[in-house]
Amino acid sequence: MNGTADVGWLDSPTALDTCLERVQTVRKLGLDVGIDFHGRVHKPMARQLARLLESERPLFIEEPLLSEHISGIKQISEMTITPIALGERLHSRWDFKPFLESAAVDIIQPDICHVGGISEILRIANMAEAYDVALAPHCPLGPIALAANIQVDAICANFAIQEMSVGIHYNVEGAADITSYMKNPEVWNVTDGMINLMSGPGLGIEIDEEQVRAAAKDCPAWRSVAFYGPDNEVREW
Repeated sequence: MNGTADVGWLDSPTALDTCLERVQTVRKLGLDVGIDFHGRVHKPMARQLARLLESERPLFIEEPLLSEHISGIKQISEMTITPIALGERLHSRWDFKPFLESAAVDIIQPDICHVGGISEILRIANMAEAYDVALAPHCPLGPIALAANIQVDAICANFAIQEMSVGIHYNVEGAADITSYMKNPEVWNVTDGMINLMSGPGLGIEIDEEQVRAAAKDCPAWRSVAFYGPDNEVREW
C-alpha cells in the first residue's frame, strides 16, 4: 500500500499519523503489509516514518527515498529493523550493484520492462542471491509483462513475492484490468496468495488480439503524472 500522500521536505510529524493508522487497520485484519514510500518522502520525514512503522512489523518499506540517494537509504537501513525494498526505478545490474555492495537493501524489485529483458533480470536476480537479497519483481503492468515475470520467478531461488495489478486502485471501474484482453484470464486466479504456474505454450497466456486492436484505435498517448507541492516544487515524477 502507498504510505503517504504529498509530504513536505520537513512537515509536521502528525502528517505521518494517517499512514500508521491505515497500517494498523490492515494488521488488525490479520494481513501482512508492505508500505511504499514511493520516493515522495524526503529524508527528514522518511526516517521518522520508518521508525514509526516498526511496531507494526511490516513486511518491508519500499523506496524510503528516491534511488539516487544511496547513502541516505543506507542510513535508514541502519536505523530500522524493517526490511528495505527498492528497484523499480533502476535499469541495469550496475544500478543495483552499489545497493547490494553497501548492504542497503533486503529486497530488490527490478522491472522486466525497464532492465532490458529476461536475460538482464536473471543476471540481477543472481547477483542479488549472492548478497542474500530477496527478489520481488515490480510489475503493475499488463498480462504479457506479468507472464514474463512469472517465468523468471519460477527459476530463481531467492524469489519472494510477485507484484500483480489485478484489481489495483488505478484500474478504475469500467476501465481495462489485467484480465481484459485475455482469452484465458483464469491463469491469474489467486488461491491462498498464490497462482499456478502457466502450462500453455510460450508465456502461457492467450491475448485477445481483436480487443487489443479495438482499444488501440485512436488511443491518446499516455503521459506520466508529476506531483507538485503548494509552491510548485516537484514532489514526485
